[in-house]
This record gives sequence, structure tokens and C-alpha cells, in this order.
Amino acid sequence: MLDVKTSGPTEGLTFRDAEGEIVRDFVEAVSNAVESGHAERARALVSDLHEADQGALLEELDAEQRPKLIELLGDDFDFAALTEVDDAVREEILEELDTETVVEGVKELESDDAVYILEDLDKEDQAEILDALPASERVALQKSLDYPEGSAARLMRTDLIAVPPFWTAARTISHFQEGGELPETFFEVFVVDPGHRLLGHAFLDRLLRSKPEATLGEIMVADRQRIQVTDPGDDVARVFERYNLVSAPVVDEAGRLVGVITIDDIVDVLQEEADDEIKALGGVRSDEELSDSVMAIARSRFGWLFVNLLTAFLASSVLGLFEGELQKMVALAVLAPIVASQGGNAATQTMTVAVRALAMRDIGPSNAMRVTMRETRVGLLNGVGFGLLTGIVASLWFHDWNLGIVIGLAMVVNLVAGALGGILIPLALDRYGADPAVSSGVFVTTVTDVVGFFAFLGIASLWFGLG
Repeated sequence: MLDVKTSGPTEGLTFRDAEGEIVRDFVEAVSNAVESGHAERARALVSDLHEADQGALLEELDAEQRPKLIELLGDDFDFAALTEVDDAVREEILEELDTETVVEGVKELESDDAVYILEDLDKEDQAEILDALPASERVALQKSLDYPEGSAARLMRTDLIAVPPFWTAARTISHFQEGGELPETFFEVFVVDPGHRLLGHAFLDRLLRSKPEATLGEIMVADRQRIQVTDPGDDVARVFERYNLVSAPVVDEAGRLVGVITIDDIVDVLQEEADDEIKALGGVRSDEELSDSVMAIARSRFGWLFVNLLTAFLASSVLGLFEGELQKMVALAVLAPIVASQGGNAATQTMTVAVRALAMRDIGPSNAMRVTMRETRVGLLNGVGFGLLTGIVASLWFHDWNLGIVIGLAMVVNLVAGALGGILIPLALDRYGADPAVSSGVFVTTVTDVVGFFAFLGIASLWFGLG
């Protein structure tokens, strides 16, 4: 990996080392420059960093130093770096910055990045910033902000190139060379009718290879995958994945071209979606960040921990039903957690696959039964294998082959139950509108604990005539 170097009097400091880790000396040098108000030193260190690295640097600094660094950098600070930091960090920074500083920064951003920064502010702050922007930018940003959060309108860029179908390739290229209001980066031209309804598009390589007199109507590709302005972001991401897109036009209800979504925005959507799913599987709030306060984190996690406590009492109550049997045969108390634990692990594997499949829309009414039967067979096969293995170990441990048979049978029952719970519980939760990633874990674990204890102790009571 290449080191990210800075120009000027930086004494050879780099922001990241060969392994990509942030260099502590670099952060301290920036911190010292901020504390001393040394603007030239701060610019020499930070101005050449990529926006992602500027964002990472902000997160490394103390809270009170972040807005100070931005003020010191002035025009050398890339406001797109604020899209790279935690939501809580960004909100704190924006609260401390002067409105004029925010306005000037937003002016330099692409419209999708500007919306990303503005959407987390309250209405009063949004209005104050929007009122200070030029009318054309204000109208475009306000229109995007009026659409639902997470919709395609919040992801799209409104700066694009749209030309009529009668323009020739030569005229279009000449338009690029003349400058004017062109996007900072672009790689395709959209073709629209007089009502600004999308007709098709042409990538720049196709345009440059065309004859100068060829019209855009002849060059364009008409069958382009289009995104509706109100489509949810996760649905847009699946369209990009399904059709291997690098960009897609966004149209309104009348088919008019209103923006374009590019792959860099979709990468962010996929990352956020994966982050949310991982957090949800652990019972963690989706918007929890490393920068959150201790009290905020503890409060957000308390709910699911409380639910887990209740279900733990439920599982333990099964042990209470067999209190007499456990007193007569201590080996049962030693082995019972093994059955429950193994079933829980198997169920978690199935549940993880099921939750991912539901998130990716890979499972539905058409194949739910087939997937359920497959997971049941997997649970049965693993149950037989681990039942034999556990039975042999238990028989040798306690010198009783009857105990091996009992735990082996219980292992088969619980791994099958775990497989069924791991697939059916997420399906049921999804069917009734609950998020399976958030809710499945606690219920699946409860099922395997209850079934595991009940199967093992119940079979043991019948086999050994306890009671």
C-alpha cells in the first residue's frame, strides 16, 4: 500500500503506514498545529490528503479541535470529508462551524454529498444554509430533501449532461470543450426530448468513436435501466448489483430525467446496509457509532439484554422441571448445556444464512419450502454426526453407554430443531413485518435452549426411569 504523503514542511510525515494504519505522530503534529493556530503548518499537513483520509483524521482529533482545523484550512478543507465521518461527529462539527463556512463548503460539493450532509440537520439549520445558497442550487437541494429519507432522490446527483436527440457527436463534443456548466466528473451523456423525458444515453467512449455527423438519437442506447425517484436505496443497490451497473438515470413519475446515481453512492448504501445487518444480529441499534457516549450506548443496548434475560429465565425453568432427575444423576447437569449450546450454534448458522437471503431477496414464497427442507436435512445430518461423536465421548467419560445413547438422541433432536428455528423464525418475522436481523437471535436461542434441555432431560428420564 502506498503511503499518503503531504507537501511542504511536514518533516517526511505520512498519514498512513505501509499497513494502512493511521500514524499517531501525524495526528499529533496536526493536533499541535491546531492548538497553536498555525494555519500554514496545518495546510501543509492536511490539504493534500484525500477526502476519506481527512475524514479519518477528524475522527482521530479531539472534539474541540475538529472545527478549529476546518477553520484553519479554509478553502483547503474538502467538505466531502464530512460524508466520511460518523453521524454524531458530523453533527457536532456542523453545530460548531459558522453558517458562512458551511455554506461555502456546501457550494463546492456535488449535490448528492450536499444532501447527505444537510439531511441530518434540523429544519431550522437546513433552512438557514439553504437560504444562503444560490437559487439554482437551493431549489435542487430542497427538491431532493423533500423526498423520503433513503430514497433514490437522496442518492442522486442533479448535475448531469442532457442533450436533444438531433445534436450531432461533433456538436456534443464541442459543447464539452467550450466548458460552461459541466459536472466535475462525468462519463455519459443523456438524451432527452423537449419535455426532458429520458430517451436514452451514450457513454463517452461510444460518443468519441462515432462519426462527427452522427446524431445522438442514432448513437444512444435506449433500453437503459431506470430508477424511479422514490425507489428505496436498498432496492436501487440491488438493481446495480443485478445488472452490473456503474450508473443509472433517475426519473420522476412522468419519466422526466431528474438525476443520476453512480456506483460510489451505491457502495456507501451497501456498506451501510451491511453495517446495519451486522449490528442488528447482535441486538445493537443501527445508528450506534464508536463516537457515541457511554450512557447512550448502554441505554440503547439495555432493551435487548433485558429480553435475553427473560428468555434465559424461560430456558432455566425447563431445568427446574427436572430438578429431581438432576439430583439423582449429576451427569445430566454436566451434559445438558452441551446439547443446548450445540443446537444454538447450529441454529445461528442457519439463521445467518436466512437473514442474509431475506435481505438480498434471495428467498421468498417460491423457494421457502425448498430452503426449509434443505436446512432440515442439514440439521439431521449434522445431528447424527455430532450425536455419534458426543455419545461416544459421554460414554467413555462417565463409563455408561446408556448415557451416550441419550445424549446422542437429544443432539439429533436439537440440531434439527435449531435448523428449523433458524429458518422458520426469520421467515415468520419477515412475513409479519418485523426485522428478522433484529429479532431472530433471541428467539432462535430460546428455542434451542428449551428444546435442548427438554429433549435431553426428557429422554434421560424415560430411558433411566427417573422421576
